[in-house]
Amino acid sequence: MGVALSAKAGLGTSPVASVPYSVSLVCHGLTFGWWLNILSIVQILVQLILLRKNCNMSEILIQTVLAFVYGYLTDFSCSLLSWIHADTYFVKFILMLLSCLVLGLGIWIQLKGEVAMLPGEAMNRAISKVTGKRYENIKITFDVAYIVLAALICLVFVGKLKGVREGSIIAAVLIGNIIKMYNSAFNRIIKRSSVKA
Repeated sequence: MGVALSAKAGLGTSPVASVPYSVSLVCHGLTFGWWLNILSIVQILVQLILLRKNCNMSEILIQTVLAFVYGYLTDFSCSLLSWIHADTYFVKFILMLLSCLVLGLGIWIQLKGEVAMLPGEAMNRAISKVTGKRYENIKITFDVAYIVLAALICLVFVGKLKGVREGSIIAAVLIGNIIKMYNSAFNRIIKRSSVKA
């Protein structure tokens, strides 16, 4: 739903979806959701290469299933939101912020639950484990990289920035920080609960 909200806002899709969205504008043979699936497979392969024998194969299997569900649900969510018409910049901006909050919450829940994640987030986690750098910082770096690549695809093949705009850049910086915000709020709640107990 977060990805669909960002697409509906029209200010640029969420960073992780920006490349598949841009490719879907050029190659019409597959839907936006199916291009998301293809990117997910690439992200799973990166994990296999990085983690090698430390890779949890049952989690990889679950991620593969989740990737295809994610692609389907993205297409489904886009169709659910088809009735929304973001006619003013204010409405577009609100939808973009809402998409960031929804995406950030979903990613944070995956991290806190320590269960199988979507491939993009799991790839960031794998890079974080291998490099020892904070997950949130890895995410911000990759979000910016996705936006740059999506912008290049749009400029070269479409001739203009379509699907990559200021909302993409804001989301690239904001989502990682939103995850930090959720994490900080959660830690404060846990700390208060433990003090009361």
